[in-house]
Amino acid sequence: MSYRIIYNEIPTTERRRSTMWTEEFSNEHQALGRARELLETAEHHAVAVRDHSGNELSGVRLQWRLGGFSGE
Repeated sequence: MSYRIIYNEIPTTERRRSTMWTEEFSNEHQALGRARELLETAEHHAVAVRDHSGNELSGVRLQWRLGGFSGE
């Protein structure tokens, strides 16, 4: 199975448009680890994880899966 991380970088003053990036991982553990890493840096305003079937986790659902949603 393959997993894809899709994320946008927050535009800076020099670069007004956001840039979309994708990364491929062979298992869910690696993909979720990378998603957590991207969210913790706070340099990205959109992060999603998509599995081989096209199912996508983003927003609150992704936070729940990563165990980082406090409910506040």
